[in-house]
Amino acid sequence: MTLDDHLKLNRCPHCSIDNPNLNNLTSDQNTTTDTNDNRRIWRMYKCSRCGGVVTASANPHNRVVLEIFPSLTSVNEVLPLKVKAYLQQAIDSKFASSGSVMLCASAVDAMLKSKNYKAGSLYSRIKLAIKDGVITEDMGTWAHQVRLDANDERHSDDDAIMPTVDDANQAIQFTQTLAELLFVLPSKVSRGIEASSNKNG
Repeated sequence: MTLDDHLKLNRCPHCSIDNPNLNNLTSDQNTTTDTNDNRRIWRMYKCSRCGGVVTASANPHNRVVLEIFPSLTSVNEVLPLKVKAYLQQAIDSKFASSGSVMLCASAVDAMLKSKNYKAGSLYSRIKLAIKDGVITEDMGTWAHQVRLDANDERHSDDDAIMPTVDDANQAIQFTQTLAELLFVLPSKVSRGIEASSNKNG
């Protein structure tokens, strides 16, 4: 990918639309470090759908893109398959807020099931996970809110307010945090212990 008049990304980092139309807003901006190293050229691009701005830097010799801000959000590979699929779909569809919130609840449900909390409703599984110390009271409260928001959408509650993009972002943030706590951090700890054992062995 090169730094041209249109930045060619698979998805917009802000709204996650497929093949976004990212139009250039600036001319080349050249930067270096204070010691005149790390020469880069920069441009800013605007998504024609959501208006979000993306900044990209490139090698000045071949214009190959080196960095993109904000970076594209992807889920950690250590997550169970269903959790990973639900969470990635929630991220990719956050501008379809109702669907995104429901996908977050599905991801939470899949996480608890993968930890052997399979009986009963999502409500009862969250309560049992709190009781067993798998998640904290505060995490449980947040999980219940995601569950309730998803219930409103599934049952088309007439009194419920339609979720916004901010609501979807909050649900995604919680789901990512829970995934980090239940799967990503334990995986990092296991790899660290294994590496230490190999080094000392």
